[in-house]
Amino acid sequence: MIIDFHNHFYPQEYLEAIQKGQSFIKVTFDADNNPLLHYPGDYNILVPSHRDINFREKAIKDAGVDKQILTFTTPGTQIETPERSVELARMVNDGFAKIIKKHGEQFDVLATLPMNAPDASVVELERVFKDLGFKGVMLFSNINGTALSDQRFWPLYEKANDLRAVFYIHPNFPVGVEAMTDYWLMPLVGFTFDTTLAAAKLVFSGVVEKFPKIIWVLAHLGGAVPYLAERLDRGYFAFKECREHISKPPSEYLKDFYYDSVNFDINALQLAVKFAGADHILAGSDYPHQIGSLEKMVKSIKKLNISSAEKAGILGGNAARLFENIS
Repeated sequence: MIIDFHNHFYPQEYLEAIQKGQSFIKVTFDADNNPLLHYPGDYNILVPSHRDINFREKAIKDAGVDKQILTFTTPGTQIETPERSVELARMVNDGFAKIIKKHGEQFDVLATLPMNAPDASVVELERVFKDLGFKGVMLFSNINGTALSDQRFWPLYEKANDLRAVFYIHPNFPVGVEAMTDYWLMPLVGFTFDTTLAAAKLVFSGVVEKFPKIIWVLAHLGGAVPYLAERLDRGYFAFKECREHISKPPSEYLKDFYYDSVNFDINALQLAVKFAGADHILAGSDYPHQIGSLEKMVKSIKKLNISSAEKAGILGGNAARLFENIS
């Protein structure tokens, strides 16, 4: 069974809301009448598979993918005012719930939260778990420049810890995005750096140690985490500030994270497998973004120098273990 953990979808209700009502996102249309969502350093071209669940369902079947874990994507709701962010996050989650009710065999979902309204995020987390039956959340790597490790978010982590939630970190436009506006450097380089920074701060700040029941997943093979983990450990031994909130080297926490496979280079995938173990890698495509590929997701995993059982785990078994309702 193949389960694609990293892919993106925009509920129709959300798209209509940002076009008709208050929003800081600029919406234009291309020659094929696809909406273009513009935000700092980037824009997304919303092809039919971004917004038409029936089109998406056929596309993944044709690609031989059994199930996808749908997530919202950049720029998220936190780009709006806090009040509007709360409204739109609820709208996205309700839209996802409708999809699951009708297409639950092909899709599961991760919730989105109005993270620029931290208290409301706790309320929405409880709602999506208790009322909608969700089991996880996608968090952006920074919230309008505020790190996920900031203590304003700790009440959310306390509730998530009680719920044993999956928290999937996907990058958003980083601080300093103005230096990344040409050559698509924001998604190509900025995204990977921001994921790495978010993970490092969550570990060094003590969030990961203090809330051990949260299951953390990092997008894009963890950015540079598998490559830089040894340097983070050196910081732990060299600088007292790096030992202030944690009781063991950072790599020991980061090896417990999960990593999606959206880096289709075999050597990079092998490094991540060696770092965290094959049982902590999840198949991901980044579909249907221009940079994503269902085909490359499957081919790259099948080329790995690991056992057939480990490949099966990466292709779907590991994700199924995280979401017991996936079968």
